[in-house]
Amino acid sequence: MNARLYLLLSLCLVACRDEQAGPKNKGQPPRSAAQPPAAQPGAQAAPQLRSFDALPPGVQLSFKSGATFANGAITYLGTIVEPSPAQPGQPVRLTHLLRADKTPPPGWKFFVHVVDPTNGTMVVNADHEFQNGAAPLEAWPLGKLVPDQHVVQLPEYQGPMRVLLGFWQGDQRLAVDQPDAQDGTMRMFGPRLDQASGPALPEYHITKASRRPTIDGKLDDAVWQQATEVTLTTSFDGKPTRRKTGMRLLYDDKNIYVAFNCEDPDVWGSKRNKDDDIYNEEVVEVFFDANGDGATYNELEVSPHNVQFDAAFVTRRSNLEEAKKWNSGMVSAVQVRGTLDNDSDQDDGWSVEMEIPIANLSAVPHVPPVKGDVWRFNGYRLEHFVHARDIEGQSFSPLFMGDFHHLPRFGKLVFE
Repeated sequence: MNARLYLLLSLCLVACRDEQAGPKNKGQPPRSAAQPPAAQPGAQAAPQLRSFDALPPGVQLSFKSGATFANGAITYLGTIVEPSPAQPGQPVRLTHLLRADKTPPPGWKFFVHVVDPTNGTMVVNADHEFQNGAAPLEAWPLGKLVPDQHVVQLPEYQGPMRVLLGFWQGDQRLAVDQPDAQDGTMRMFGPRLDQASGPALPEYHITKASRRPTIDGKLDDAVWQQATEVTLTTSFDGKPTRRKTGMRLLYDDKNIYVAFNCEDPDVWGSKRNKDDDIYNEEVVEVFFDANGDGATYNELEVSPHNVQFDAAFVTRRSNLEEAKKWNSGMVSAVQVRGTLDNDSDQDDGWSVEMEIPIANLSAVPHVPPVKGDVWRFNGYRLEHFVHARDIEGQSFSPLFMGDFHHLPRFGKLVFE
């Protein structure tokens, strides 16, 4: 940063707390706290509001805006991002520059959210008092730049991230004047924290089956030899799993066939009814986002008791009860190599076959698929080393977060 600007901005005390200020979005995952720098020894004086007339020559904003709040009362000029591009797992310093062009409305507090712009997921809540409380909105001098500088500790998040900012009071947010400058909930667009997108998305090249496999759960049908077996890795970081799971896929003009082969010394399950919450026990799952829009997708699961769960979502984690009304028409079978629900002996594992009608899936580009079609998908397993405790999530494409519905990290299903 330009040395003169750094001197000016360094006078603004840096602080950031992990608090969900303002109206709360339901269903958001826990936020990561940003870490403030250590307090300076001997700092006794109360912080004072800092402002200046203009940016020094040569200083460049990483992100330029010019959008306004409250009928032009407040202008957001933009933000300096350091370092740029930001890196997951590392701290990033954000310097926001705003200006009061009319008498600011009183009582409004500042908020900063870092979200995944593809689905609105809260990645970091970086709400804090502007200039560490020294600059309440109603105290801003007219026509002067008022900076706010804070440090955000980014998580190991491999999706895109964007800063959203604004002002809140009670259950309201201060209105953004330009519709295209906000996300629809009066959170003004700030900079994208462009970064390495993580490991490349894995591809599964799905072969057209010479004939339909027998759906009996045994995986001994010769047609499965036409399919490449992949080994699932840990869903959070892509590391080797403690218990192996192999997955294969095939297709024909009517169905997609999915097979899982799971090592497991204790095969169990307590759910018995279709669409029970088998995702809280041992289960295998496959998700399809056939048109790759990051919105409409299907979730299909099978438990060791051959209990099925299927759901069709219109947006990420849309209403679950509505999603469960969808019926996939899936046929499935399970073979347990051992004694189900008996933890006094040692099992070898269990295997699953799923026959999924293509025409029943959401937003399928071609029925039947044609060679060269590319869908987005992921395959999963939840393995409980202790019932309902010590759980390992496994996936075809690592998610780098604890959410099987993280669509940006779905792998690619390439039809051969």
